[in-house]
Amino acid sequence: MSGGLLVAGTTSDAGKSVVTAGICRWLVRQGVKVAPFKAQNMSLNSFVTREGAEIGRAQAMQAQACRVEPTALMNPVLLKPGGERSSQVVLLGKPVGELSARGYHGGRQRELLGTVLDCLAELRGSHDAVICEGAGSPAEINLRRTDIVNMGIARGAGLPVLVVGDIDRGGVFASFFGTLALLSPEDQALVAGFLVNKFRGDVSLLEPGLDMLHGLTGRRTYGVLPYRHGLGIDEEDGLRISLRGAVRESDTAPPVGEDVLRVAVCAVPLMSNFTDVDALAAEPGVLVRFVDRPEELADADLVIVPGTRGTVRALQWLRARGLADALVRRAAEGRPVLGICGGFQVLGEHIEDEVESRAGHVDGLGVLPVRVRFAREKTLTRPAGEALGEPVEGYEIHHGVATVAGGEPFLDGCRVGQTWGTHWHGSLESDGFRRAFLREVAAAAGRRFVPAPGTSFAALREEQLDRLGDLIEQHADTDALWRLIESGAPQGLPFIPPGAPA
Repeated sequence: MSGGLLVAGTTSDAGKSVVTAGICRWLVRQGVKVAPFKAQNMSLNSFVTREGAEIGRAQAMQAQACRVEPTALMNPVLLKPGGERSSQVVLLGKPVGELSARGYHGGRQRELLGTVLDCLAELRGSHDAVICEGAGSPAEINLRRTDIVNMGIARGAGLPVLVVGDIDRGGVFASFFGTLALLSPEDQALVAGFLVNKFRGDVSLLEPGLDMLHGLTGRRTYGVLPYRHGLGIDEEDGLRISLRGAVRESDTAPPVGEDVLRVAVCAVPLMSNFTDVDALAAEPGVLVRFVDRPEELADADLVIVPGTRGTVRALQWLRARGLADALVRRAAEGRPVLGICGGFQVLGEHIEDEVESRAGHVDGLGVLPVRVRFAREKTLTRPAGEALGEPVEGYEIHHGVATVAGGEPFLDGCRVGQTWGTHWHGSLESDGFRRAFLREVAAAAGRRFVPAPGTSFAALREEQLDRLGDLIEQHADTDALWRLIESGAPQGLPFIPPGAPA
């Protein structure tokens, strides 16, 4: 069996995804054949693999860090929230139904342990190492009985565990100690040590605390990673957009033309795949922001209605906020609007939904000649084609089936004037198409904006992944980390009371 490691965290957003990607990139640069794995992911940001399976975008990004093609094995269970208390369960890349949180954690989750362990074993059988990512915190003792993503998978597969803590939030020593002390003796035996993330300042000032932590727990700290802007690539959820953050927080090239382009993204409920705008934010001179008020559209050169897990709910939200009227006015005035997936559906004439919202017939905004009917089977494809004279690739994830009755063809959707709609996610990552689209937007907006001729989104993504690998290589004890991956948790680690009940 190959080596393995579980990267857990003291909290959600402690940095598990980026640390996992960084370890993967460091290993692959050492010639190690490595794969990522997350048994269960809860996210509205997803991706479609070559075989037509839906997985979390974070695992697709980690696969890129490993320089391997993403597969359903890397994220066997994906939960896509559809409201406060229910989620769509995607198993091995295909939706299998909606479950409440109580229904899932009440029994269904535990039934999936064998499936996720089989997927992990298959990956370990074909790779030198598999770097696994946990979810939330392993110390969520109310969920331990049914856990399949933290200590459940660690125990089931005999994985050593590295606990990541975000020191920028404060309280990292208490978080490390408390996480460990809330685990059972059997779980504690697999927790090898800690990794500090997002540290600002002089490491020598931190070292006494690390020494005391070692004395209290018998476990070492494997590294202290400094704070770096713009490393949150392909977040699971939230609005910490990866390259948008990098562009805003670091020095970037000035606009090539005389003007900038302002892009406003409507922050609809249950927004999915907001990573679609990363490629726009990577362009010098393109400013991307998220908005929730109609007056914020006034100075925008392009407004994007993004994907959503709740098309009808998003439509209601747009109307309640006054954004729907503002979008209709923009379309009538010939000012650019782009709808992607659920946003495309919103812009159509009407929606028939007995699947997602079960609202039946709902009138859309009526700015595109499109009718949408929700099908029970989800469309999961990786289309490729041409638009604006340039090759384009993307991926589709939707239940809504669109019937287009007019306009100009556009990426299997349509265009009327300066209103565009498509089900394709990821199309703006195609560099030539993105530049052609931005030229159209600039002309319609009357802006003297010129897209930078050499911007490569794929190259920027590779640079980011290499930065993550550099963080691990330069600021972690990589020799000790490799011994941990290869040989497992050290023997004889002390138990820290009180521990969780059996």
